[in-house]
Amino acid sequence: MEGFVNIRIDSRLIHGQVAGIWTPYLQATRIMVIDDEIANDEMQKDLLRMVAPAGVSTSILTKEKALKNILDKKYSNQRVLLVVKSPIYLEYLVKNNVNVPTINVGNLSTRENTRKIAPTISITPEEEECFKNLLNRGVEITVQMVPNDSVKLLKDIL
Repeated sequence: MEGFVNIRIDSRLIHGQVAGIWTPYLQATRIMVIDDEIANDEMQKDLLRMVAPAGVSTSILTKEKALKNILDKKYSNQRVLLVVKSPIYLEYLVKNNVNVPTINVGNLSTRENTRKIAPTISITPEEEECFKNLLNRGVEITVQMVPNDSVKLLKDIL
């Protein structure tokens, strides 16, 4: 994925850690959020844009629009931090010929029908299946809340 410096799963999307720690650490110039529901809700999009760091562009896109932009290499001259709520969006990209070498999992909140696999990660059966599919395709999936934390491999805790 030309132009992408990190691909992160975090159910909170743009928030303190992403805006205040990961973005400066990665020297990201754009934060891209892929989320079909939020991309079609102007109020939620505005809220996410408000918490993005000053001077950092945002793209809040449906999975189809994101796929098109990525395949068209729209971000090749940028430093993009991609954030999604769920591995489902990343599996969609991979199934549509996007090379996703590494994914960082930060936080997946406890929700109905989830099981906790790490202190900050709870997954549904569907998300677990997506993770397994991604791992089977050779995607490295790490678990790390902030850059200074030690990196764990998801395959070791699934």
